[in-house]
Amino acid sequence: MFKIKNSLRRAAAVGAILLAAPLAAGAQAADTIKVGVLHSLSGTMAISETTLKDTMLMLIDDLNKKGGLLGKKVEAVVVDPASNWPLFAEKARELIVKQKVDVVFGCWTSVSRKSVLPVFEELNGLLFYPVQYEGEESSRNVFYTGAAPNQQAIPAVEYLMSEEGGAAKRWVLLGTDYVYPRTTNKILRAFLHSKGVKDSDIMENYTPFGHSDWQTIVSDVKKFASGGMKTAVVSTINGDANVPFYKELGNQGIKAEDIPVVAFSVGEEELSGIDARPLVGHLAAWNYFMSVDVPENKDFIARWHSFIKNKKRTTNDPMEAHYIGFNMWVQAVKQAGSTDVDAVRQAMYGQRVTSLTGSAAEMLPNHHLTKPVLIGEIQANGQFDTVWKTSGPVPGDAWSDFIPESAKLTADWKYPWVCGNCEKPKFN
Repeated sequence: MFKIKNSLRRAAAVGAILLAAPLAAGAQAADTIKVGVLHSLSGTMAISETTLKDTMLMLIDDLNKKGGLLGKKVEAVVVDPASNWPLFAEKARELIVKQKVDVVFGCWTSVSRKSVLPVFEELNGLLFYPVQYEGEESSRNVFYTGAAPNQQAIPAVEYLMSEEGGAAKRWVLLGTDYVYPRTTNKILRAFLHSKGVKDSDIMENYTPFGHSDWQTIVSDVKKFASGGMKTAVVSTINGDANVPFYKELGNQGIKAEDIPVVAFSVGEEELSGIDARPLVGHLAAWNYFMSVDVPENKDFIARWHSFIKNKKRTTNDPMEAHYIGFNMWVQAVKQAGSTDVDAVRQAMYGQRVTSLTGSAAEMLPNHHLTKPVLIGEIQANGQFDTVWKTSGPVPGDAWSDFIPESAKLTADWKYPWVCGNCEKPKFN
C-alpha cells in the first residue's frame, strides 16, 4: 500500500512537472519582446536592404545593453523575403501569427509594402516603413518614416528648376517599373505642368528590376537633351540596376554640368559598389547624408562601425529612418507601458526624436514624420556634399496637392478623425 501511494505521488509530481513545462515556456517567452525584421537578404534588393537588417540588429543590441524594454530582453526575428513580392506577405503573416512579434520593421520597395499591407491590416500588426515612397496611401497599421514626395521629389525638382540648380527646362523621368516610380512620376508630371512645362519636354521611361543594358536608354537621353534646352534626369531606379546605369552614364561621358541626374533611391550604400569618380556632381535628394557634421551623426557612425566591425561600411537615409522609427517605438512602448498595438499606436502621436541631422523629428497624426530635405552632390569617395537644404523640418504629406483627387484628402488617425483618406474639413 505504501509503495502504491509513493508511486502515485511520483506520478502526480511528474505530471505536475510536465504540465508546468509549457507554462514555464510561455512565461519565458512572455519575458521577451519580439521585433520582426522584414528585409530582403537575397535577390535584386539585397544591395539596399541587407544594411537595414544589420541596422535593426545594432539598434536592438544597443537597447538590450541598456537593460532592454519594460524589463524584458528584446529579440530580433529576421526573415528573408528574397526580393519576392508575394513572399513578403507570407513572411509578414509568419512573423505576426507564428512568431508573434510585437512590431515589424521592414520593406523597401512600395510593391513589397503594398503586398504586406492587407496582412498588417487584417491582423492589426504594426509596420515601420523606412524608405522614401510615392505617398497616396495612409494606413493605421503603418508608420511611414521615409520621405513623402513633398519631402524629396518635389523639392529636388524645384531645386533643379532654380538658377542655383541649373534652371532645367526639359525633364527625363527614368524609373523601375513598379508603383513607386510610376506614382511619383505622375505627381512630378502634374507638378511640372503647374510650372508650365509641356508634355513634349518630358521623357518618361521604365525598366524592370535588375535591368542591366542601359546603352540604348542613355543614348536616348543624350538625344533628348540635344535640343538646346537645359535637361535634367530624375531617377527612381531601384536596387542593383543602379550600378550598370551609373556605369553607362560614365561610359557615354554624361557629366553633371551637362545633364544632371538627381536620384531618389541611390545613397552611400549603392555608391560603395562602383567607381564614383565619373559621377561627381550628379545629385541625390534625401533627408540624411553620412557626411552631415553633427554630434548625433558622429556618434551613430562610430557605433555602427563598432557593431559591424568594418570602418568602410557606410550609413544612409533609410538607416536613419529606422533609427528614428525604432527610438520612437521604444518611447511609445514605455509611455503605454505595453507593446499592445493599439496602445502603442496612440502613444506614437507627437513622439519626438533628435534625428541624425540634429533636427527634431516628430510623428504626426497622419503617420508621417517631420524631416529636413537635403540635396547632395556625389563626391569621388562615394559620399555626398550637401549643396542645398530646407531651413527646417518639413511635415510629410500623405496625399499630394498636385493630384486633383488627392488634394482634397487628409489623413488623421488621432481622435476625432481616425481616417486615412477623409476629405479635408472645410471652415467658414
